[in-house]
Amino acid sequence: MGETRTCGTQVIRGGKDGRGGLGHVLSGVAVAVGFLLFLGGFAWGALVYQPYTVPTDSMVPTVKPGDRVLAQRIDGGAVRRGDVVVFTDALWSDSPMVKRVVGIGGDTVKCCGEGGRLTVNGKELDEPYIEHSKPEAAAGSGPGAASDTPFEVTVPEGNLFLLGDRRSASLDSRAHLQEAGQGTVARSAVHARVDALAWPSMTMLERPATYAALPGGTSRPGPLRLQLAAVVAGAALVVLGAAYGPVVRVLGRGRRREQAGGR
Repeated sequence: MGETRTCGTQVIRGGKDGRGGLGHVLSGVAVAVGFLLFLGGFAWGALVYQPYTVPTDSMVPTVKPGDRVLAQRIDGGAVRRGDVVVFTDALWSDSPMVKRVVGIGGDTVKCCGEGGRLTVNGKELDEPYIEHSKPEAAAGSGPGAASDTPFEVTVPEGNLFLLGDRRSASLDSRAHLQEAGQGTVARSAVHARVDALAWPSMTMLERPATYAALPGGTSRPGPLRLQLAAVVAGAALVVLGAAYGPVVRVLGRGRRREQAGGR
């Protein structure tokens, strides 16, 4: 009888300290790592990105009024053509503005070329992101062109030429052509670059391919995808680790019932 009790006690201890014990340890590690990834992803994102709410329709259809965007904090020197940037210029407005960079220092930006397209250093741009006031594109300036205001500007070094994607309703560099710098803005005025829409849907902003062939190419996306992956992976580990204990208990009860029924 004593041997039977001893044997039974060893079996119970083996079940607790063996596979069951290891499982509990691993589930605890998963929860801890999950919390680190989850909170770390959010903290990293808060350091790198800043949220903005866009109040106007000048960037339609890319960004609509009321959209919440995530903009990577960057230095103006990191800006490339095609970037959608957040900047503040006292001559334009006291509030942050969102526009697209179409020309950098040394570029000659002109509108319009053949087919009503914008040109940079003589190269016509394919701009699928802009909204025309009319669906058909007309040659030269006009409602279907890339701009209803003809212009030709050589961008000073250290400056940027900025346009809204809704060319017919955007107060951008074209509205300041008569000012010093012909409507350009200093790179130092830029403090963030839009990487994604956060609300009402999560959408990454693609870099326009039309600028890739120009010197300097386009910018690279920030670490937002990696940060989101860390948050999702962390949440998954926390859920799986926390679920281990209840699942094991439910399975254990099921086995005991089967054993009791078999007797």
